[in-house]
Amino acid sequence: MSILTAMKKNLMIPEKYKQLTRKELECRVKEVKNKFGSKLFIPGHHYQKDEVIQFADATGDSLKLAQLAAKNKEADYIVFCGVHFMAETADILTSDAQKVILPDMRAGCSMADMADEQQTDIAWEKLTEIFGETILPLTYINSTAAIKSFVGENGGAIVTSSNAHTMLKWAFKKKERILFLPDQHLGRNTAVDLGIDLDEMAVWNPITNKLEYDGDVSKIKIILWKGHCSVHMGFTVQNVMDTRSQFPDRKIIVHPECRHEVVKLADMAGSTSYIIKTIENSEPGSSWAIGTEMNLVNRIIQNHPDKNIVSLNPQMCSCMTMNRIDLPHLVWSLDTLEDNSTHNLIKVDAEIAENAKLALERMLVNS
Repeated sequence: MSILTAMKKNLMIPEKYKQLTRKELECRVKEVKNKFGSKLFIPGHHYQKDEVIQFADATGDSLKLAQLAAKNKEADYIVFCGVHFMAETADILTSDAQKVILPDMRAGCSMADMADEQQTDIAWEKLTEIFGETILPLTYINSTAAIKSFVGENGGAIVTSSNAHTMLKWAFKKKERILFLPDQHLGRNTAVDLGIDLDEMAVWNPITNKLEYDGDVSKIKIILWKGHCSVHMGFTVQNVMDTRSQFPDRKIIVHPECRHEVVKLADMAGSTSYIIKTIENSEPGSSWAIGTEMNLVNRIIQNHPDKNIVSLNPQMCSCMTMNRIDLPHLVWSLDTLEDNSTHNLIKVDAEIAENAKLALERMLVNS
């Protein structure tokens, strides 16, 4: 496969933007938004800082935002406040005439970076030597365009944390075994929910290029890529035990990117939208410990002052790569729209985009 994205004028932010006050930065965003009107669309992921999310035209998870961008035919510019793979998905789904911009190219995803083209090609060759044509690949939407393309090319589909159960069922109607990329924890937790035993799951280690499994490989139903979310790995069994001990009436709700041991001990587990809706629909005065990204947890706390809400891990930090999108970078991106010197353009190679779109379409049709 060819180079993933074309990055035009991927420059360091000029120092002057760092010297502006928050008020000056906020005024500048408002000016540009007013000038461009419907020609500018700013999607903001749930994990963004409040200083950025206040200017989002839409908030949500990565797929929802990419779909909204695709439906917005009026927008010439889509300034995506998220991370790299999200902007790639938006570029895949939008028209060639629309420009997708990531305010800071350093805003990546450590999980997505745990599976690259070369590693996946090696893994697929070795796994098909072992299992023949009995494997279908699925990839979490938190993956690069190249991995989505690989999955699309090999008959597989994308999954989200909301539809993982549905898509895993779909995949098992197609093939006997599933290769699940790149988050082993979402794959494991979803498979357990569907009644698959842990001893029917193996782990593929892309560093050693080995299948980690003790036993008869013919019993394997799920091959989990050895990747993870660094944020959700921060929630531990000890966090759950401490909460149960100190606040026995507090309900624990976590994201399925958490380790299986944590999910198993929690009261509930589900996608970001599931967590948000569950808290919204809960009784006033109810008490919650949430196991997900801290910017989102803090926003939920602010939105629900009638409830007692804390992070499951009181030492948890926000997603560091997501936080690279800040007001100075947003203003810098918007300023360049005016003089037509747009930088940090996300442009997915046509062949990669075509196969990645196949994987996305299979998900949309079957979920």
